[in-house]
Amino acid sequence: MQTPYVPHLHGDAAQAKLRSKQGWLTVGVASSIPWPQEDVWVLYDGHEYVLRGKKAGEENQSPCISTPCSRGDLDVAKTRAYLFASVLGWFKGGHVDVTGSVWGSGPVRYGSRDTFTTTLDGTKFFDCNYMPVIRDDQVRKALAFMREGRRLRHIHEPYSFLSFFKVVESQFNSKDRVAWIGANLDLLDGDAAKRVVELKGQGVDVSKHLFDSGRCAVAHASLNGAIVDPDIPADRRRIAEDLDVIAGLASRYIKVEAGVPDEMELYEKRDRTTPWHSLLPAETLARLQAGEEVDDPAALGPLENNKVSVRLWPDEAPECMRNMKLAAEAYEPGVVFFLAVSERETLVLRFAVDFANGRVHTLLEEGGLTQQFNEVTEAEVEHFTRYFHSVIGNRLVELCVDGVDPVPCEVVIPMNIIPQAPEKMVAMALEQFRQRKAQAAAAAATAGAADGVPASSGADGPEGPAK
Repeated sequence: MQTPYVPHLHGDAAQAKLRSKQGWLTVGVASSIPWPQEDVWVLYDGHEYVLRGKKAGEENQSPCISTPCSRGDLDVAKTRAYLFASVLGWFKGGHVDVTGSVWGSGPVRYGSRDTFTTTLDGTKFFDCNYMPVIRDDQVRKALAFMREGRRLRHIHEPYSFLSFFKVVESQFNSKDRVAWIGANLDLLDGDAAKRVVELKGQGVDVSKHLFDSGRCAVAHASLNGAIVDPDIPADRRRIAEDLDVIAGLASRYIKVEAGVPDEMELYEKRDRTTPWHSLLPAETLARLQAGEEVDDPAALGPLENNKVSVRLWPDEAPECMRNMKLAAEAYEPGVVFFLAVSERETLVLRFAVDFANGRVHTLLEEGGLTQQFNEVTEAEVEHFTRYFHSVIGNRLVELCVDGVDPVPCEVVIPMNIIPQAPEKMVAMALEQFRQRKAQAAAAAATAGAADGVPASSGADGPEGPAK
């Protein structure tokens, strides 16, 4: 299953994308996932989508998604929007379901009553990076039924049951469906597993029960036949209890059989170092992944001495963190420690790239500013301090090398340190820097006056951020 990097633009940059084209399809959505306050543009599977933020001035807006579309391609664009909504909801552990649509030469919003969507805190960025790309039409159908089932779960439980059942039913003939359900019932967990044990304890054939008393009873209402009677509390309770089982089976099919990961699974399993694999000689990569130590910089191929830009996602890298020289300087089994040195050689950042475990770590305490070769500037103090305290505050760092996808670093969990507001610390560091510079200039002026030598404006800069 492909899980490619998904570029994001937020706020004004997303608005610029909306203004850059004419012809937009906008679909309204009912969503259980936290929705962004500002517009977010993403490029997913070669197509642009803009999640329209819920905040528009002082007013709340209904959530919707816009995608470029000519008037003659409405059905094609709607199909794309349905699939995007299905995958987005699954990936984020909830649902995003289309409620209606509107087309316009500009990106008009779709107005609908919104009763289901929560909103992200204004300080948090919406992120759907590495969302899986769906190529198999059968998997697309399974995700579509999953989208319906999750949306209906707290609205209409019998119809939710039917949609979840269709996730599995759409993938097998009758005989194979029965066999698959039978083989997977005992692999469920949580409330679903408890319900399976309860039914088996009553001597119930669970697979047959789900089909006869669930799927058929919901879908049909024949005379004297089994139905889910909406006026009988016992029927409603039974379908609600069985709903956990069929929802668990539907999720298991998509995740295990179809191999579609959600965000949590991908976070645990994804190899963060993958974009840099193509920059390493095959033999070196194999040795590192096997946990061997590679201590020769020449063995790192094009990765050694490459240029890397370091950014706080989703912001662009500041000038002092662009085109930094990447140099290996220490080694452990499966791990290479890199220094990223700025073009002016005034800023050094250190990273541990663990190829054996697919992780990259920021080593905050082992980097900083230096005046060994050039005088540190105010801008460098500002950006390094912001970087340092943002990382402590759980911001995501990306290492960007031209020609390959960015490499994300692990989010830092601070130990024995209280995170501070980055902008507060930036202001403090700049004030300290200016004071030191003024003091140095005054001292130089005094010394120069005593010796008859003109004053120098040089000053020692900080080696690290204000703490």
